[in-house]
Amino acid sequence: MTQFLPRALRHYLLAVQFFTRIPVTGRLAAWVGYSPTKLRASAAHFPGVGWLLGVIQTLLALALLRALPATPQAPLVVAAIVCAVGLMLTGALHEDGLADVADGLGGSYERNRALEIMKDSRVGAFGAIAVAMALLLRVALLAQLAGLGGAVLAAVLFVGHVISRFWPLCTIRLLEHVGDSHGSKSKPLADQITLACLGVGALWSVAAILLFPCLNALGLSQVAMYAGLSAPILSVLLGALLASGLAWLLTWRWFAQRLQGFTGDCLGATQQVCEVAFYLGALLVIGLK
Repeated sequence: MTQFLPRALRHYLLAVQFFTRIPVTGRLAAWVGYSPTKLRASAAHFPGVGWLLGVIQTLLALALLRALPATPQAPLVVAAIVCAVGLMLTGALHEDGLADVADGLGGSYERNRALEIMKDSRVGAFGAIAVAMALLLRVALLAQLAGLGGAVLAAVLFVGHVISRFWPLCTIRLLEHVGDSHGSKSKPLADQITLACLGVGALWSVAAILLFPCLNALGLSQVAMYAGLSAPILSVLLGALLASGLAWLLTWRWFAQRLQGFTGDCLGATQQVCEVAFYLGALLVIGLK
């Protein structure tokens, strides 16, 4: 145990360093270290990075909801600011992957040509449209969630960040990496992801889903209520999880058919699609109540 905890913390901080712009520098970076093996192990904590990003953006959203005047436009302002901060925290890493995938798969039906287009750093029409639509949908969905109150927004926003970062691990586990083995930064993440690694990611995800019902059971949070209606937030989160899982299944099948594998860009695109689907699924469940 004395060796496991420092090693796990190093892997977690390496994941933060790789997937975000949150500074892990100086002596801390030296302590964390780097190697392809460590980076591969850090993939297990990709959903854990979602915990950090989710907490930051959730606290910001709740603070803004409290501080802004209670006008019909307030939820939209909150959603736009939260999304902008999210882009800064990640350096638009996943949006860049979505743009490249949209350009590649939208620009050519031939596998090798699609992979060549995805390597091009320039953004084409398909990529620009995909990112614009993803951002528009994210802001619109979060604005509607914010309009329902801080409780449901906090739950769905936080868990959405975690779950959307679990599904790329499933893609890594089930598909072969087909990107540039020498130039791809994601190659170490793609090699030999183990069931244990997938299990750690699942633990991060399950803990996030159960967090809010557990807080409510302890009387520490009133998140079992939303929009003035009595309904367990767990049912909303499970519905959102189902929608997110369906979105992952579609992207996984698409990559398997078109590319016979995945690239690092595919992982970013998967995160983006699954995050939007999570928010949409939550709102669909709420609408059915």
